[in-house]
Amino acid sequence: MTANRWRIALLLGAAIAVSYFDRQTLPVAIKAIQSEIKISNTQFSQLQAAFLLAYAAMYAGGGKLIDTLGARRGFLLVMLWWSLACASHALALGFGMLAVSRFLLGMGEGGGFPAATKAVAEWFTAGESATAMGIINAGTAVGAVCAPPLIALTLSALNWRWVFILSGAIGLLWCLWWTRDYHSPAAAANRQSSIPWIDLLSFRQAWGLVFAKFLSDAAWYFYLFWLPKYLYDARGFDTKQVGAFAWIPYAASGAGCLCGGWLSSQLIRAGRPVDFARKLALGLSAAVMPLAFFITRTPVEMAIVLFSIAFFGQQSWSTLVMILPADLFPRSAVGSVAGLVGFGGAMGGVVFGLVVGYLLDHHYGYPVVFAIVSTLHVIAFLVILLTVPKVEHLIPSCD
Repeated sequence: MTANRWRIALLLGAAIAVSYFDRQTLPVAIKAIQSEIKISNTQFSQLQAAFLLAYAAMYAGGGKLIDTLGARRGFLLVMLWWSLACASHALALGFGMLAVSRFLLGMGEGGGFPAATKAVAEWFTAGESATAMGIINAGTAVGAVCAPPLIALTLSALNWRWVFILSGAIGLLWCLWWTRDYHSPAAAANRQSSIPWIDLLSFRQAWGLVFAKFLSDAAWYFYLFWLPKYLYDARGFDTKQVGAFAWIPYAASGAGCLCGGWLSSQLIRAGRPVDFARKLALGLSAAVMPLAFFITRTPVEMAIVLFSIAFFGQQSWSTLVMILPADLFPRSAVGSVAGLVGFGGAMGGVVFGLVVGYLLDHHYGYPVVFAIVSTLHVIAFLVILLTVPKVEHLIPSCD
């Protein structure tokens, strides 16, 4: 049973890897796309907003869907949807069609992390859950690390439209693997009554997690979507250089996923309270993020190092924030709470992404953007300290 649990973590991590590969297709291929379709900085931010608006809505609704259908059927449905949506980018003839495809991709991918959080709550104990989520969240790094070089290789041999066709096909192959290998544990068969959203929102802890995720994911989606474009625009990189160097920060993000979850789990195994273990790891993760302020003020080699530190801290932070719904709420509500938290994060990405596009098109420049980004995780950590006085189950009678 123990080995089976960790195989499930790897299976879920593979799905998240596919997700992050798919969402990187547009940012990495943007220069090739612009040779056919004119896209300004503002329009680029609008394409990301189209993705994130749908992602936010489906993150919230997808959490409820996963609680209703269960992780197995729910994850299969959303993966099929987002794989076909990714492939549909290849049909785009203009900005509007790209925006529609981006919106459809966000609709599908929004259900991914709620399903993963639900599966972790079903299969893993509190002492294992952060480690398991770290493995799953490391899939973000695997997908993002693979994306720049593989997309650059595809662009060197084929038209940019093949980037989207091939990435969609990878998701469909994963669906076959999922159908064959994933089964919910026997304990999950005992259905628990779900908790209405209005009742969940009566807890200040839920609001605190939503707002903290709004702030920290505003920074994360900027890094995720704008790193290649920053290297193109501000550092003069070409597609091959982006393929050669842009994967490095994402590799660091994978290490952050594993280290944050491992540290928190080790502290719990050593007898420290869950509250201490989660908050110490969160605080350490947030503490390195202000270094991003110096990215635009250093040579490109040091900028890559600073990006890597920021990516490490962000994904260590993200792993821990994603496990907090399982620490605080009963299993029957974990998918719904994770969905609400993810909704907050995606909306942070929408708002800040549009702000970034405006600032850059009105000549404020990247130094202003990175000055703002460097503060967001620290503020988010203070929000968690204020709204979650103790990490413990809030409704023990429901489980």
